[in-house]
Amino acid sequence: MTSPAELEACAPAGTFVETVTSVTHYTDRLFHFHMTRPSGFRFRSGEFVMIGLMVGDKPVFRAYSIASPSWAEDLEFFSIKVPDGPLTSHLQQIKPGDAVLMRKKPTGTLVNDALVKGRRLYMFSTGTGIAPFASVIRDPETYEKFDELILTHSCREVAELKYGQDLVASVKEDEMLNELFDTSRLRLYNSVTRDPFPFQGRITDLIESGKLFTDLDVPPLDPACDRAMICGSAEMLKDTKSLLEQAGLTEGANNRPAEFVIERAFAG
Repeated sequence: MTSPAELEACAPAGTFVETVTSVTHYTDRLFHFHMTRPSGFRFRSGEFVMIGLMVGDKPVFRAYSIASPSWAEDLEFFSIKVPDGPLTSHLQQIKPGDAVLMRKKPTGTLVNDALVKGRRLYMFSTGTGIAPFASVIRDPETYEKFDELILTHSCREVAELKYGQDLVASVKEDEMLNELFDTSRLRLYNSVTRDPFPFQGRITDLIESGKLFTDLDVPPLDPACDRAMICGSAEMLKDTKSLLEQAGLTEGANNRPAEFVIERAFAG
């Protein structure tokens, strides 16, 4: 892979060149990495940014949610591995010390600003769609705005749940975070679609049947007190949005806060 010094010489305008500091491979389909944070780079927890590499003599970029909270000293990302993917086929090979490109402007809708205050925040995620919520659940503002946080993470196989399970465990065990907010208000609900597991099925089926709410011992969705963020495949976004609207929740945006928001950058 390219070193930071080598990449600096050919990096396109409007990009940062940052250094990979750690890489963790969870399965043959999923990995996680940290890299340095540019001086002066600011973002809101839940936003995404364009990450890239030089492939041959051309830069290749894709949108990646920033998994680290806005106050973190480094930047964290959670990625799928696509064997023939224009970027991920190369990105999955990075090692500490390698260089990565990052465009300078973060953006996105999975932010606290896009939701009106409520009692309970659901974060519905599938696969690597959990990444923005890794940021949101470590932001003090989230705990100021909502009394209860419910992170749902649905995957095909049990092994694919590990990143989210480790993440939530680390939040609950972090002394600094526990001084800032009550991490017992954060709950994790996992389900899988292919392996044997206590909770099985697509998250949309679990919402529609009411099993999700029974399992969590909470009332059904109520626009008066429930808020939601959604990140996953295009089909999952469409189906979950429909269920939330059936329950009376309205989609919001940065300039029009409401009861739920969707991250559309990864849908297609």
